[in-house]
Amino acid sequence: MLTITPEQRRLVIAHRHLLHGGATGPDEVAATLIGLHATDPATPFLSVLARSRTTTIADIVDAMYARRSMVRWMAMRRTLFVFPTSEIAGIQAAVSTPLAATLRRQLLSRLRRNGAEPPIEGDLDAWLADVEKQTMAALVDAGSATGAQLSARVPGLTTVILPGSPSEVRQNVTSPLLTIMSANGLIVRGVPTGAWTSRNHLWQPAAAWWPHDFEATSEADAQRALARRYLERYGPATADDVQWWTGWNKTTTTRALSRLPTIDVDLHGRTGLMLGEPDLEIPDSPPHAALLPSLDSTPMGWKEREWFLSIDRREIFDTAGNIGPTLWWNGEIIGSWAVATTGEVRTSIRLDRGTDAKSTIHLAAAELQRRLDGTVVTPSIRTPLEKSLL
Repeated sequence: MLTITPEQRRLVIAHRHLLHGGATGPDEVAATLIGLHATDPATPFLSVLARSRTTTIADIVDAMYARRSMVRWMAMRRTLFVFPTSEIAGIQAAVSTPLAATLRRQLLSRLRRNGAEPPIEGDLDAWLADVEKQTMAALVDAGSATGAQLSARVPGLTTVILPGSPSEVRQNVTSPLLTIMSANGLIVRGVPTGAWTSRNHLWQPAAAWWPHDFEATSEADAQRALARRYLERYGPATADDVQWWTGWNKTTTTRALSRLPTIDVDLHGRTGLMLGEPDLEIPDSPPHAALLPSLDSTPMGWKEREWFLSIDRREIFDTAGNIGPTLWWNGEIIGSWAVATTGEVRTSIRLDRGTDAKSTIHLAAAELQRRLDGTVVTPSIRTPLEKSLL
């Protein structure tokens, strides 16, 4: 069995994930990483800037909202991503449609278990379907609207799901139902209502983005294709990595992988998978640094991350296990960074990799500061090392 060292994996991933900064623009970055994490609205922007030296914030805004070549979409692990618009059909069949069914069952279960205010009379499934129909009609009529604006037009959206325990809070139906509708491919998260860092946005009918229905793709075929893409971009990896990244159960993961021409490899003591014959040759390139944002797709790409994590994980993860901003040097995490209220980009290098690493990281931080042009970005994931810089 071929043995692959952590150092080999780091160099492979640094090259495949464009950490050298040579990407041509946002579309290439999103396609290469099979989507950009977008739970934190600033993350996809910062992920692109880290990988494309020539791209501006305006270029990314143009791609997402003018050209519509990229779109925010609910997918793997009930997480928002920015995907290439052209790839949504496969993502929808492989992940989002099954997710929507799960979310709908969960919402109905909460309503049945907790009750609602005002009480829902009659068939609960029929009631929810009717509210969804009214919401879709209201959105088509408006063209675009916020969740609050839709709630003002559809009374059923303001129905409160009662707390089922002291730890739960009162919530109306608006947010969970709009999430289900988006996962089902009916509606799209459009332009933000504020700056590019804003969490609030307008909803639009999916038909405004796709005049025709998505290309028909079977769930099994789409899942096999997504597993292949993952191994192409994130492999070699373990089956557990594939299951964690996709959010599938073990049965679905095993079925998807069984239909691929994989070979077993030794990942420094664990059995991993690669597609076809092993090819780990890396083109010669100078050492490179990257400032990746919180929840970036690269550090979020595997369940097991110790092979690229060379500092104390408690410094760059929050208490829930989410990763914050990270400093990378040749495919290895060696520190963190933050944006001060003055707009200054500050760095903390926790592992000495020589003077070249320090000078290159400082140049990358200065360049990012220039490109942000005074915008203060506060990540949703606050970690000890990031906070210490402020």
